[in-house]
Amino acid sequence: MRCAVIGSGSWGTAIARHLGRQDDVTVTMWAHSAHVAEGINERHKNPSYLQDAQLAAGVRATTDLVACVSGADAVVYVTPSTHLREVARASAGALGARTPAIVLTKGIEQGSGRLMIDVVSDEVGAPERLACLSGPNLAGEIARDLPAASVIAARDKTVGAFFQGLFHSELFRTYLSDDVIGVETCGAAKNVVAIACGIAHGLGMGDNTAAMLMTRGLAEMSRLVQASGGNPLTCMGLAGMGDLVATCTSPRSRNFSFGEGFARGETIEQYGARTHMVVEGYYACASIRELAARLNVEAPLTNAVYELLHEHRSLDATIQSLFERAPRKELYGIAGAR
Repeated sequence: MRCAVIGSGSWGTAIARHLGRQDDVTVTMWAHSAHVAEGINERHKNPSYLQDAQLAAGVRATTDLVACVSGADAVVYVTPSTHLREVARASAGALGARTPAIVLTKGIEQGSGRLMIDVVSDEVGAPERLACLSGPNLAGEIARDLPAASVIAARDKTVGAFFQGLFHSELFRTYLSDDVIGVETCGAAKNVVAIACGIAHGLGMGDNTAAMLMTRGLAEMSRLVQASGGNPLTCMGLAGMGDLVATCTSPRSRNFSFGEGFARGETIEQYGARTHMVVEGYYACASIRELAARLNVEAPLTNAVYELLHEHRSLDATIQSLFERAPRKELYGIAGAR
């Protein structure tokens, strides 16, 4: 089987390594940078991301997107959310009419409110052959073969089962779901909560604060998933609580570490220049805020992060506004909650 991995950042590299170790699977990676493609082909390592991760000999790279996708038996999209539509559109002509594709990018498109799987569907057609994967998957740990798990969501059970078989391994367990909306929404929203947790940690706040932000963030995610037509119980699974814990507590989480740096005065531009990483939560807080307003869902944590990052409101004023909110029932706005 030949898999095309569209993206060569940390997550793309970790996934290409994982798939390349499977029996009878060869991987072609698409890299935007010729330097990255050369390093992968000549030294079997990505010179820019996860530099110590050894890639299998069957993993190759190219800067030619059409060549990467042409003839592939499966396609994995793992580019930043801000570039996904452009990349999907450029790959559409080379993608086989029925070739299954899976989206690992996490986010919600600003302006349209489209989930990442729907962004790809808009451009490549045949939405029934698409799936998405999400979960507590810090790329560096996947590249070190540390035990982990993810959930794969697809509207077609056959497609879900296909990708479950492709990704599942002894140390990387995969579970199935038909709640594409819930899985995708959780994958985007948890990054916003992680930024909030990073800010709190950077300000010297304690574990109680982190736990409060994660659980209130989870409630916010559940309201948004329900209003979008998903199952709020999905938020209790790998794409929700699982990913939330990993992203909100690990210094290896780019969203958490950005939040920590932001609390010390670092800007998004400075963080990007220092780490060469995209902070998905920076963009997601804007699109989730738009979506929540359209669906009439209360999203105080998302609004607070947006005000800090995009409106440059002071930390003191933002924290004060959150704590001055009128007290409510704990699980308000969630079906079945009492």
